[in-house]
Amino acid sequence: MDRKCFWPVILLAVFLFSVSIVRSEFAVGVKEGDWIEYRVLFAGTPPEGHEVVWARSDVISVQGKTIDFKIKSEFADGTLLDDTVTMNLETGQLGDLFIIPANLQEGDVFLSVYHGNVTIAGLEQRTCAGAVRSVISATVTGSVYFWDQDTGVLVEGISEFSEYSIHSSIDKTNMWEPEILGLQPVVFYGLILIVAVAALALAAFFVLRRKE
Repeated sequence: MDRKCFWPVILLAVFLFSVSIVRSEFAVGVKEGDWIEYRVLFAGTPPEGHEVVWARSDVISVQGKTIDFKIKSEFADGTLLDDTVTMNLETGQLGDLFIIPANLQEGDVFLSVYHGNVTIAGLEQRTCAGAVRSVISATVTGSVYFWDQDTGVLVEGISEFSEYSIHSSIDKTNMWEPEILGLQPVVFYGLILIVAVAALALAAFFVLRRKE
């Protein structure tokens, strides 16, 4: 390769690689209409406003890296609270790490305005809301967080301190379908259809044999 062309090609490759990393780090994995429900268990005396036993978050709009959520929370005394919050994946406005950029890998780093740079420490397969999902995790200031890799939404959070503990876990969502006997619904019902067609074909074969 001509030396005059060598460095421009290298610089272009580095630039494209950098752009791909940035896009991966700040990818949005949710869309308007997505929702997720959580069950929450706590013990001890959590800070005021954290005595939540159930919560639901609905995505009401997505504009670039900014996501608006409508959040409904149920407290231990039966009180219901509705709130609307705005999060931004690029600036690190992530709430209590409720959502992070999608498609992060082990070793990737994202920004949180409350926690600084957070490094993804683990990747595993876990059953979440009835389906096996790829889940990434990180430990932040004494709490362990688990997120769905494809969407970036929190699927489990465990906080244990001397005065209290809180365990939040996903209960239901419309972002993926629960598996049936370990299979995706489309695969399960496809197999049912194949078996039904095969049974009908076999029955027709025996009927024709009897008529001969």
